[in-house]
Amino acid sequence: MREKECEVFFAPFDVRLLVDNKHDDDINNVVQPDLSIVCDQEKLDDKGCNGSPDMIIEILSPSSVKLDRWKKYHLYEKAGIKEYWLVDPVNDSVEIHLLVGDQYKFQGVFTKDDTISVNIITGLKVDLNQIFV
Repeated sequence: MREKECEVFFAPFDVRLLVDNKHDDDINNVVQPDLSIVCDQEKLDDKGCNGSPDMIIEILSPSSVKLDRWKKYHLYEKAGIKEYWLVDPVNDSVEIHLLVGDQYKFQGVFTKDDTISVNIITGLKVDLNQIFV
């Protein structure tokens, strides 16, 4: 069986999250994550992503910390996004959350000395020493 193909999208890219079983016309949760990874091509349309991407990466800034760590965290968890990374460029770190059942499970905080696995893509590893130069 062939591994699924995923695409990476950078902001600005609209993600229309289907929370509470709403239809496209009723969606009011539109976000623009810094990076979205979508492995189900059926979710892509001319407006962006209709439904939950498989993975979202947010890059923290002083103005976005509360939004990314609290509001978006809970929204993404409720929307069923499988993997959520928070990248902190000030502290050269990545915080990883994986969806287990219907709740995120904290995986840890990783720094430039670490190589981390992308859980939604088997075999893909990221050397943080190459990210945080």
